[in-house]
Amino acid sequence: MLDTGVNASATQSNWVSRAKAVLPGGGFGNFDPSVVIREGHGAHVWDENGKEYIDFLIGSGPMILGHDNPEVIEAIREQATRGLTFFASNRYGIELAEVICEAMPCAEKLRYVSTGGEADMYAMRLARAHTGRDKILKFEGGYHGMSSEALISVFPDRIENYPNGVPDSAGIPEQVRDGVYVAPFNDVEFVRQFLAEHGSKIAGIIVEPLQRLIPPAPGFLETLREEASKRGIVLIFDEVVTGFRLAYGGAQERYGVVPDLCTLGKIIGGGLPLAAVAGKTEIMAHFDKAAVGRDGFTLQIGTLSGNPLAAVAGLKTLEILRRPGSYERLRGYGVGVMGMLSKALDQTGIAYQIVGDPVLFDVVFTEQTVKSYQDVAKGNSAAAGRFNTALREKGIFKSPGKIYPSLALTDSDLAWTKEAIDHAASRLLAA
Repeated sequence: MLDTGVNASATQSNWVSRAKAVLPGGGFGNFDPSVVIREGHGAHVWDENGKEYIDFLIGSGPMILGHDNPEVIEAIREQATRGLTFFASNRYGIELAEVICEAMPCAEKLRYVSTGGEADMYAMRLARAHTGRDKILKFEGGYHGMSSEALISVFPDRIENYPNGVPDSAGIPEQVRDGVYVAPFNDVEFVRQFLAEHGSKIAGIIVEPLQRLIPPAPGFLETLREEASKRGIVLIFDEVVTGFRLAYGGAQERYGVVPDLCTLGKIIGGGLPLAAVAGKTEIMAHFDKAAVGRDGFTLQIGTLSGNPLAAVAGLKTLEILRRPGSYERLRGYGVGVMGMLSKALDQTGIAYQIVGDPVLFDVVFTEQTVKSYQDVAKGNSAAAGRFNTALREKGIFKSPGKIYPSLALTDSDLAWTKEAIDHAASRLLAA
């Protein structure tokens, strides 16, 4: 065990108190700061009190193989003895780029960054550089990182008439908000009518092809592709979550629609910080000053971009995912948990929908079919809160709005999960 000079036996409450003294809000800004995780193995994590959980958060998605996969750990250990980072190019980053470009239908060239939010920011900048236009179209409820453009109408607290957006954060200039149009997800008619009027101003359309949990309606992604092609707009798929999860070739493979650019993160770094923007050669050329000249050049520099530790972890992770049966098993686990949820919640008489795909899903407590952010927002948040609290009491670790299955799940983990779901459903009846 690493000797940090601090009391390793401190309870979780001690760590929470210490966090409040040095961290705004008492945490990292990502998750409930009352939970401090000590370690993870396979599909399990333990908090600082020693409580064990089945992990359906899995680092918010990257740990698709579970924690401490021995092959990934060995690859990291071997590289760590050769160097942690170089800033210069390295063979493993080059090899990983080759693997990604072979896997993702739109990817002819690739540029690394460290986070998915950076990748989304650069993708929007590339769209502007390539088209010479300024405006970006995104979809209400779509999450594309922490840049100013991205933080428009992710979690809007008031209703605005489309295409006006609502800034989700202080510190966003008015002119940035005015540069981002917002549309309802899955509304083909709105998109067609809006682009017929404003398409000549739009540099890029950025979309999560599976928006948080919401699947695309039949024809929606196809419409985006058709309209973008017709009007010279760069179509960007944010595949930070869906890349190598919905399928090995991401949502592009799953839904059969190929964007001009995609952004990737989470899984491609095997649990270490790594992300990328990838796409057509003529658009990616804007990262190459010699190819496009000074006026077309899009500057991008990152100290840890293509870091060799993350690259070897990503290479090994993708190698394992390519093995026969990997995605069938992952989907099988998801289908099993979805079935547990349906069976338990059907007995409560409470209206609900299971929304998403077997590799990424959750429950929305509502009677109506969920097609957009507004449908989710109108759900019974109180019931969802009680349900999630009861799941955590029984050792299920998940975000408030997502369940991520991993390949590390076992039959005993699934039995534990069923018991917890049955308990949580009974708590809803008792409320």
